[in-house]
Amino acid sequence: MKCYEIQKTFGLDALSLVERADPTPGPGQVLLRVKAASLNYRDLLMVQGAYSKQPLPLVPLSDGAGELLACGEGVTRVQVGDRVAGIFAQGWLSGPPTKAKLLSTLGGPRDGMLTERIVLDEEGVTPVPSHLTDEEAATLPCTGVTAWSALVQQGGLKAGDTLLVLGTGGVAVFGIQFAKLLGARVIVASSSDAKLERAKALGAHDLINYTATPDWDKAVKNLTGGVGVDHVLELGGAGTFNKSVRAVRVGGAISLIGNVSGSSTEVNLTPILIQNIRVQGVIVGSRETFEDMSRAIALHRLRPVVDRVFAFADARAAFEHLAGQSHFGKIVVRM
Repeated sequence: MKCYEIQKTFGLDALSLVERADPTPGPGQVLLRVKAASLNYRDLLMVQGAYSKQPLPLVPLSDGAGELLACGEGVTRVQVGDRVAGIFAQGWLSGPPTKAKLLSTLGGPRDGMLTERIVLDEEGVTPVPSHLTDEEAATLPCTGVTAWSALVQQGGLKAGDTLLVLGTGGVAVFGIQFAKLLGARVIVASSSDAKLERAKALGAHDLINYTATPDWDKAVKNLTGGVGVDHVLELGGAGTFNKSVRAVRVGGAISLIGNVSGSSTEVNLTPILIQNIRVQGVIVGSRETFEDMSRAIALHRLRPVVDRVFAFADARAAFEHLAGQSHFGKIVVRM
């Protein structure tokens, strides 16, 4: 089979298409024919060696979906022919995360989905909604589950709440879609008017171009009558966090997910303390959370937004497209 490896060093130049022996599932394992895999910013950092230095060689990409080709002895949860996705942390089936559970993540330290075939534990896969294409299903494991964890499982977003979404990448777009599903008002901030119009078409209620409006936190306050939003999907990181604190209401929540604009900044703790603001880090979610999300997606026939699909032979170009940050939604590689 063919797969991509980060070989002896990190960087896109080290991403190599190689041949490996076809894997065979053992007891309790399944063989997945990967039909599509999607990219996360984590994957780009992993290839660059900027996320954490993993043992090499490593097959990148955490997210993928496809069809089960074979099942090992004793497998009962799934069967040959099922359309499934691999869960992000193979050992995180339910409950809160632990260090041990997070050491089982695909795309580092475990080999990931940029491969034609992969063997996984039967507990580490879950059926995908039947109305989704393979490309759409491949967007769910990290990005969809992260947005669902932030807004529903941890955030408790409800009808009538107001959500501020920073950016228009994968988690941001899922955030818009899930908030609309829940009946919440959505404010989206982006540097692109074209992307803002696409966000409006998905259901965003208010749009802010943060390049044209550098004091976007004040604009958010104005849109909410001086109160602030109930929840912020904080995807920018160091460059936007302090303004997010100023944009959220007293007693509101900030889901800290991305670090596109950096991971280190000075933070004034006083407003967080005296305004009872809850700051929550979000690291994807369990298989149980994935399954909760999938039921909602299936019920509402929600379709993930795929920005662009690359051929398997052009996987490096997919990473370059992600690095350019011009995408809206998810970038997918089709096997």
